[in-house]
Amino acid sequence: MLILCSNGLSSDALKSEMLKYVAKLTKAALVVTADNEYKENNYHIPRCVEELKQLGLTTDIIDIDNSDPNILLQYDLVEFIGGNPFYLIDSIRRNCAQGILKIISAEKILVGWSASAFVFGPTLDLVNEYTPEMNIVGLTDLSGLNLTDVEVLPHYSRFVSRFNNFEERCVKYEKSHLKSVTRLNDGDGIFIDCDTKIHIRA
Repeated sequence: MLILCSNGLSSDALKSEMLKYVAKLTKAALVVTADNEYKENNYHIPRCVEELKQLGLTTDIIDIDNSDPNILLQYDLVEFIGGNPFYLIDSIRRNCAQGILKIISAEKILVGWSASAFVFGPTLDLVNEYTPEMNIVGLTDLSGLNLTDVEVLPHYSRFVSRFNNFEERCVKYEKSHLKSVTRLNDGDGIFIDCDTKIHIRA
């Protein structure tokens, strides 16, 4: 199962839905690679660990920049935090983790929020429309991992006032790319299991 979120498993609605799937699970990995600056010191880490604890999971902090990504196969649930989507997908490619994440999304539970939600989808084109300056690795191939064809726009309600013409630019992207983008507010998420998609709103 693949779960795309705006800011993690941060709402009661998401946790309630998660409880349907984690009853027999015990171990989670929280992957901090997307935050190329703070890593395990990212200020969201304590909150995310607590959210997973509330679901009955013990959590290890992993960074595939300095750990073999195969270690992720040992966990029942793997959650990638937000950060820089360009840096993250570059790291996934450099560390040959694409196949591992495909296995986890098919056989276990893979959670991605913010930057990671872009990376797990088909393309980074949309985030590149808003923040091309984040491409600090000089990425030219903006394709995502294609774990789903769902495209999301995280932090929607917060970013509407932060970017000029935020909604208008998204609509323009949808029209020019013939795509439909799911706007996610913080606390929202999409549960994707094969052809089943459940949109949870906070």
